[in-house]
Amino acid sequence: MPLPPLVQPAPELTPTEIRRYSRHLIIPDVAMDGQKRLKNAKVLCVGAGGLGSPALMYLAAAGVGTLGIIDFDVVDESNLQRQIIHGQSDVGRSKAVSAKESVAEINPLVQVNLHEERLDSTNVMRIFADYDLIVDGTDNFATRYLVNDACVLLNKPYVWGSIYRFDGQASVFWSEHGPCYRCLYPEPPPPGMVPSCAEGGVLGVLCASVGSIQVNEAIKLIAGIGEPLVGRLMIYDALEMTYRTVKVRKDPECPLCGKNPTITELIDYEAFCGVVSDEAMNAAADATITAGELNAMQQRGDDIYLVDVREPAEWEIVKIPGAVLIPKGELAGKLSDLPQDKPIVLYCKTGIRSAEALALLKNAGFGDATHVQGGVTAYTTQVVGDEPLY
Repeated sequence: MPLPPLVQPAPELTPTEIRRYSRHLIIPDVAMDGQKRLKNAKVLCVGAGGLGSPALMYLAAAGVGTLGIIDFDVVDESNLQRQIIHGQSDVGRSKAVSAKESVAEINPLVQVNLHEERLDSTNVMRIFADYDLIVDGTDNFATRYLVNDACVLLNKPYVWGSIYRFDGQASVFWSEHGPCYRCLYPEPPPPGMVPSCAEGGVLGVLCASVGSIQVNEAIKLIAGIGEPLVGRLMIYDALEMTYRTVKVRKDPECPLCGKNPTITELIDYEAFCGVVSDEAMNAAADATITAGELNAMQQRGDDIYLVDVREPAEWEIVKIPGAVLIPKGELAGKLSDLPQDKPIVLYCKTGIRSAEALALLKNAGFGDATHVQGGVTAYTTQVVGDEPLY
């Protein structure tokens, strides 16, 4: 069933607004009242990247009166394959500023608030307080739990989306009317278990599919129309071109929105999610070398066994000379193939997966194994002197 409209309607639409939004106004379910509510709405997009790009563009086109953009990053050339709110001339510029300028081109009637800062426990409550709902375009678990918890504590709807390769998911978490994100995912996955888009890749157009679904849900909530994805998880497979929904029930034992909540304030989300497992951190504590040290070993002709633990598609893009490819997921089954008479050096893209692989080797008795801090990215920039290729 439709939920009550999230915001009150604005007093009126100007003739300019009536002309601009005329195709909305002739839809009975939206009409003048719904468009006035959109005009009065304040929506915050967390991130101006893959999901944030289409979300911001369509929210602006729809006539949402106030858009907030929170992003501390700058535009990188690798973003342009999917982050369509930015262009070639924006490379190196602030994502938030670039997105604001694009929004102004789409709809100059929209007010845009910039928050060029990293979202964390110290600022999230202050920033979120000024908005009616939150559209999440982030790609890491720590920020997702942070956004969810802040929305529950502030009683704000959380429009969530997730993308990976050819797969997308979307839902609306609103503890007043249904489950929260913790009801669906009580615990984050083990560190390194779920690769980020930077590690695993994403089909660019998938961002448009999921981002537009997020905007659709935001419009429905603002105007009080249709059946929002509260209590439902939408799953999209772009390869098979299938959509399916799964019911998500409110967990009465949820520590945040359940009957007896134990989480009543924000926590340390980096620690909660663990970018790298404790086991990997312990293994890497005294077994980490720099890209420069690896280069020095190679220049001296040291007899080392250099292992790339990334995936074959990444190996095709760039590799460190002299390495062999053993993807991290296959390493446990190939321990017997590793030499016992020479030091093993592991690397990945940035050092996270190689630290996890290092823990595996240490536990298997390869006591002199090490890994490269910063991975092939550090090697490319520090040793080769080029920009990273991906």
